[in-house]
Amino acid sequence: MLTGKQKRYLRSQAHHLNAIFQIGKGGLNDQLVRHINEAIEQRELLKVSVLNNCDEEPKELGPELAEAAEAELVQVIGRTIILYKESREHKQIELP
Repeated sequence: MLTGKQKRYLRSQAHHLNAIFQIGKGGLNDQLVRHINEAIEQRELLKVSVLNNCDEEPKELGPELAEAAEAELVQVIGRTIILYKESREHKQIELP
């Protein structure tokens, strides 16, 4: 579980990142979760964009995606979800 200070720090780090994955009308599926798991292991901090044609709301998708990817939900802002998971092999981010 992340503290408020850690979430603020991660939000500042994620500000300059581009969204790598997009969730569209297909919604959340196993293949997408698997790709997100692989990417988050390499990067630790990840942005996911929710497209307008997605049936689910980003506020609902965020916690589902975080649970499926076994990651921490940092923030859902607009149609963007920010996830963090500490990498086992490629640790880059040092939390305060």
